[in-house]
This record gives sequence, C-alpha cells and structure tokens, in this order.
Amino acid sequence: MILVLGIGGSFPYGFHISVINYPSLHIKKFINETWLERHGSLLPQETILLLWSFIVSIYGIGGLLGSVCCGYLTTKYRKKKCQMFTNLIMLAAALFMGFSKMARSFEMILLGRFLYGIGIGFSFNIHPQYVGEISPKKLRGFTNATVAVFLTLGKVSGQVIGLGEVLGSESWWHLLLASSGLTAVMQLLSLPWFPDSPSYLLIQKGNEEAFMKAIQQLWGESDHRAEIEDLKKEKAAGIGAKSLRVREVLQSRALRWQLYLMLTVMSTLQLCGINAIYFYSFEVFRTAKFEEELVPYLALGVGLCECLASILCSSLIERFGRRLLLWGGYAAMVAVLALLTTTLTLQHRFFWMHHCSVVLIFLFVLFYGAGPSGATISVMVEIFNQTFRPSAFVIVGFVNWMGLFLLGMIFPFTMEYLGPFCFLIFMGILAASGMFIYLFLPETKGKSIMEITAEFNKLNYGKKQVLPAENNFPKETILCTRL
Repeated sequence: MILVLGIGGSFPYGFHISVINYPSLHIKKFINETWLERHGSLLPQETILLLWSFIVSIYGIGGLLGSVCCGYLTTKYRKKKCQMFTNLIMLAAALFMGFSKMARSFEMILLGRFLYGIGIGFSFNIHPQYVGEISPKKLRGFTNATVAVFLTLGKVSGQVIGLGEVLGSESWWHLLLASSGLTAVMQLLSLPWFPDSPSYLLIQKGNEEAFMKAIQQLWGESDHRAEIEDLKKEKAAGIGAKSLRVREVLQSRALRWQLYLMLTVMSTLQLCGINAIYFYSFEVFRTAKFEEELVPYLALGVGLCECLASILCSSLIERFGRRLLLWGGYAAMVAVLALLTTTLTLQHRFFWMHHCSVVLIFLFVLFYGAGPSGATISVMVEIFNQTFRPSAFVIVGFVNWMGLFLLGMIFPFTMEYLGPFCFLIFMGILAASGMFIYLFLPETKGKSIMEITAEFNKLNYGKKQVLPAENNFPKETILCTRL
C-alpha cells in the first residue's frame, strides 16, 4: 500500500516541480506559433514571458485550491475515495496536455497545469495522512519518510524523462507533460483493492469489524493487541467529537504548541535554501568548466543524491528519532552553507574553489534528504490525532503552496541583489529553527498518539495543569474554540 499511495501521492508533486523546466523553450515557441496562425502576427517577447510565467505559477494556485478543499472533503467522503477522485482530475489534466499540440491551443496547457495543481493539492495532502495512519508504531517513521522518497523519485523521474534524448524534444514535449497520467491510472486501478486506514474506520466510522479486517490485511496475523488498545483508547477519549474546522484548530489551546512546531518545520522546509542550491548548481557546474552538455546530467546527479538520501532517512528515522534528524540536519546544513558562501565568494581568486563548491552542493542535498526532508513529514503526521489531522493538514497545505508561490516571486530578486550572500538568510532561518526544535519538540518515536499528546499537554497547559494520562482528550480539549 505504501507503493500504491506513493505513485499517486507525492510522486507527481515532485515530478511536476522538475519536469516543467525542460520543455520551456518549446512551449514558448508553440505559444508564438499558435498566435501567429490565429492573428497573423508574432507576440512580443515580454508577452510570451508573461504567458509562460502564468503557466508555471497557475500550478501553485491550483495546488492551494486543492489543499484548502481537501480537509472538508476527506472528512466527509474518506481519504480513499477522495484520492481516487483525484486520479480522475489528473487524467483530465493529462488529456488536456497531451492533445494541446494537436489542437494548437496553449490555453489547454494552461488549463491542464491548473488541473494538475488541484489534483496534486489533494494528493499531497492525503498521502502523508493516509500512509501515516496505516502503519503500526514501530514502522510509522519509516512509512512517513516514504512520502519524501516518492517526492524525490518524482523529481528524478522528471529530470530523466525531460532530457532531450527521451521526451524533452520539440516533437514530444506534449507527451512529456501528459506522462504523469500513467501514475494516476496505476493508482486508480490498484487502490480499490486496499482498505481505508484502520484509525479512520474505528474512530470516525465506528466500524470495529472493518477496523479489524483492515488491521489483518495491512499488518498480518501476528499479535497487534497493544496497537489495537492504543487506537481504542484514542477513540474512547474522543467520544462524540467530530473533526474540528480549521478555525477551531487555530483557536484551540490544546493545540498551540503542535501548531507552533508544525509551522516551524514546514516553513523551514520551504526556506532552508534547497531551491537556491538547485539554482546555483547550474552556475557552479558551468564555472567549474564542465561541458555544457554535461550540466543537465550533473543536475540529475544532484537529484539522485537527494533521492538516495531520502531512502537513507527512511532507514535512520526509527534508529535516531525525528528530533535528532531535524535539529542535527539543520545544524549540518548551516555548516555547509557557511562553507559554500565562502567558496562561492572566493571562486574567482582560486580555481580549485569551484570543485569545493560542487562537493558542498552534494553534501547539502545529502544532509537535507537524510534529515529534515523525511523527518518533517513524520512529525506533522504524528503530533495530531485523527480528530485534528485533516484540518491541520489544510493549514500545512496552505503554508506549503503559499510558500512556493512567494518563493517563486521573491527568490529571483534575492539572487539578483545578494548573490551567494543570500545563503546567510537561509543560515539564520536554519539556526533559529534548529534551536527551537531542540528546546521544544518532544521525541515521537515509538509513542502512541495518547503519549505524544500527554507530552504536548505539558507545554499547552503547564506542568501543574497536565491532564491525567487516561483522559488526555477531554471534551473541552476537543471542542474548545476559545484562545
């Protein structure tokens, strides 16, 4: 089920981050040719650039719309059913992309990109929740980390398929953009054979028979009594409670520190400098005198490094825990950025500095993938229970997509004016976040939701007001809408 959820979940998110760069010249040329056929005149270069920017950015608008709607719909119609509907949206987007060249319509590219955004806004919200809910405690970190693994696999797949020798040529770019429809078909055909998550079936549907059947199907016939008891305690503690709306989650005192930590790790993931590293990698490879034809393959090597590091994270997370991978990863990334700023500043004085910069780029991506990339998703899934999780992930989706949009708007100007010194901003963000995580994030490895909530109650209510262990979810905690 990890494989089935991954191919239609975070995989297309990573795929569409990387793949759109490769056919950019062909799409701009197609827009100009289409306009010439319709109106008998060529478009000004500024207008072509504006249309291209709109095609790129409308993906984020669709993603924001999909993630905001997802919380309500998954609560009402189940994650499994919503994910299958998402595949239909992705298929519609693939058809618009695939037939855009034949129809001589760049508007179909725009619409397809928007629909991809909506579909991925849904799937990137559903995937971490669903995969976290199907796993037993001892494998929860590993299964959560697979979200990052499939995301980086998507990035690498987009880089490979986007090469001119594959589908990145002028003849095949429309099929390149339509190719992620295949993963939608694969998930649409396979997901019906799998159950809804056990926690959803027990806590929100109250169907104990379906719950036990799902446990046996997903976890096998061995003894799972301890896990089952934990889930039943969670259900008993939240009797009569419905999933909270986003406003109620934001206002609940019982969730203050969970929200602080969620916003910290999610914002840091966006602002850690990984996008700047990918941007600078092309410039560094060129100034290091690598042949122009080799630069896309070296960039592919950076993507592969991140993918392998994410796989490594899925192995390390149950051994070292989430907290260490987060603050330790941030600390290592700060050190690498400090060295990279130095080597980029001195690269015109010493030629060998170029090669040091190349090594540091790969090291940064390694530390990012092996630490924060996978651990962030695991923490976000584990610090909220079944009642709060859908609305919490709406907030996560909003932060993620708004972060992508704002980063796309501001980042080029930051690069323009600060050059390599822009890494000083990322260093400050990483250092502050690492300190915050070290001081306040409780370790969630191997703990039930009830135990994790008890840890947060010490922060939310103070040590003198900690609720009894057997009743960590009183009614006022579930339904409180006051600050």
